[in-house]
Amino acid sequence: MEILLSELTWWHWVALGLVLFGIEMMTGTFDLLMISIAAILTALFAGLAPDGLAGWQGQMAVFGIAAVVLVAGGRMFLSRRGPPPEHPTLNKRMAGLVGQHGQATKDFVAGSGQVQIGDTVWGAEAVPGEPPILAGDTVTVSATDGNTAIVRKG
Repeated sequence: MEILLSELTWWHWVALGLVLFGIEMMTGTFDLLMISIAAILTALFAGLAPDGLAGWQGQMAVFGIAAVVLVAGGRMFLSRRGPPPEHPTLNKRMAGLVGQHGQATKDFVAGSGQVQIGDTVWGAEAVPGEPPILAGDTVTVSATDGNTAIVRKG
C-alpha cells in the first residue's frame, strides 16, 4: 500500500477533485464540493511544496485537514444563512387567486356557483351577506377554502 501511495502526484489529486466535482453536480450535497476543493488544494501543495514535505504523508495530511476545515466551514456558513425564503403563493395556486377578478359563469344558487378567472372555471361561494351573483357579473376573489374561491360582487 505504501508503494502505491508513494506514487501519488499532483495530477492524481486533480483527477480526484474533478471526479468528486462531477459527482457533486449529480447529487447536490455540497459536502463533495468542499472535498473536491480540498483535493485541488492538495494538488497545488503536491506540485509546489518541496519534495521533503510533499511526500504521500504530507499530501494525505493536507487533504484531510483541508477537507475537514472546508466541510465544517461550509456547513457553518450555510446554517447561518438559513433556508431560502419561500414565496407565499409558491405551489399554492388557490392562494394566488386572492384579489383577482373574474366573471360568474352561472347564477349562484344558495350562495354557490362557478366563476371564470383567466382561462379556468372554479367552484365558488359568495361571501355571506352579499347581493345575489348572476351569470355574467364581475366578481373579486376575497379568500379561498380548499379548491373553492370565496367571491364578492364587483
